[in-house]
Amino acid sequence: MKKNITVLFFCFLFIFPACGKCSASSERAIFVTVLQDPQVLSSRKEIIQLVDFAKKTRTTTLFIQIYRANRAWFPSRVADSSPYQTCLRSVSEDPFALLIEEAHKRGIKVHAWINLLSLSTNRDAKILKKYGPEILTRNLKPKKKIEDYKIDKQYFLEPGDLRVRKELSTIVDEILSSYPGLDGLQFDYIRYPDRNPAYGYTKMNMERFRKRSGVKVIKNNSVLWQNWKRAQVTELLGELVKRARLRHPGIKVSTTGCAPYVRAYSEAFQDWPSWIKTGLVDFVTVMTYSDKIPEFERQIEEAKKKAVFTDKINFTIGAYKLKKYQEKFAEELDFCEKSGGAACVILGYGDLALNPSLSKVLTDKRKFSKNFTQSQRGN
Repeated sequence: MKKNITVLFFCFLFIFPACGKCSASSERAIFVTVLQDPQVLSSRKEIIQLVDFAKKTRTTTLFIQIYRANRAWFPSRVADSSPYQTCLRSVSEDPFALLIEEAHKRGIKVHAWINLLSLSTNRDAKILKKYGPEILTRNLKPKKKIEDYKIDKQYFLEPGDLRVRKELSTIVDEILSSYPGLDGLQFDYIRYPDRNPAYGYTKMNMERFRKRSGVKVIKNNSVLWQNWKRAQVTELLGELVKRARLRHPGIKVSTTGCAPYVRAYSEAFQDWPSWIKTGLVDFVTVMTYSDKIPEFERQIEEAKKKAVFTDKINFTIGAYKLKKYQEKFAEELDFCEKSGGAACVILGYGDLALNPSLSKVLTDKRKFSKNFTQSQRGN
């Protein structure tokens, strides 16, 4: 009897190997931006086409952008809700609620994709009219006009400004109140600008830093100052996550994360691996958007080492960079899905819908050769 049990045990191990050696394929997800034309939330037809496309391509999660540049595609008091009002008139019902309903019918999860600290080029943002440019992060150069605050061609809110935190907390409340069936929130642009990172010199942020640290003269290369800025991003995230989980227990809360890690930590002051390790967020979507395959693979491998918990990171494929490169797209998708991450997230839906050659990769990846020359892989 014991001999038979032993034989059966080893047969079981042979047929079903230990999970640590399994290479289960990651799930698929898609970013859907409000910048595509036509916008998905602008009509019932576009909404149905999206969820049908997701089902056809075996996509399990949709990240739907509903807040960008202080403009809202949901009912809001604090943000500019004119985009929502326009779509509401066109669809004759709340378009995002309709999308959630249709996606759930097909077994597809929906997360609200929210751009937090970037106002893009919106100099007329409602939050700016309310508080003025003091809420925009800045360097120490003189500011004579609103355009002087632009960083990387956009305006960035200061994460260390308590008024900014209050406004963003209210926006999270509004979204969760309007959409109780929502599966998750993904916070994007929760960071400082990562170009020439000498920012954070707003009146409120500096006053708070001086009071907390006792430092009178703030030097940009000061470790205390850099750690402070990193802490402001994490504190803002913590407040939003706490608010979301209190209002909607069980909801998945995540962020995007810059890649490579040195950019995230030292320039954007975004310590996303610590957010995973401490359980602050459920997962992080790392922005591995390179169209050069070796770099794409390096970024994924580095992110896996930094995160430790690989099942709590998503990796991203920039379809917008690969419109004419079907084989590269297939190669990145194959590597991503075998990486051990939770999901491969493709940016974005508009690029897939307008490029059937990329969509074909999603419907039958096996047809595409992975025999790349060394020169192709270096591009």
